[in-house]
Amino acid sequence: MTLTGGNRHDVTQLLPLVDAFPLVRGIRGRPGWRPRYLFADRGYDFDVYRRALRTRAIVPRIARRGIAHGSGLGHVRWVVERTFAWLHQFKRLRTRFEVRADLHLGLLQLACALICYRKLPKS
Repeated sequence: MTLTGGNRHDVTQLLPLVDAFPLVRGIRGRPGWRPRYLFADRGYDFDVYRRALRTRAIVPRIARRGIAHGSGLGHVRWVVERTFAWLHQFKRLRTRFEVRADLHLGLLQLACALICYRKLPKS
């Protein structure tokens, strides 16, 4: 996750976020560094970013602007919207009251850790 100002467009952080992906382990063989596909909505539909993703060996699955709905991204987008709903359960994250970015980022990381902890199997 990255934290930016509220008036920044999301697409400006696409490539820095992709470049910051951690090493993915758990699969036999050579561990992968990046995902194979990147799913995004119409806000990311720019040829510059499509080309940049392809040079990173990532297939962009981005909905096109100006085309009727039905891109097939609904099942993938639902995961993102559900994650936002989980984060909004923490009232301090709904509206940003912290002036300092490091405090807000710490609360966001804590919320993500708690969400992951809640999803662990009970033993």
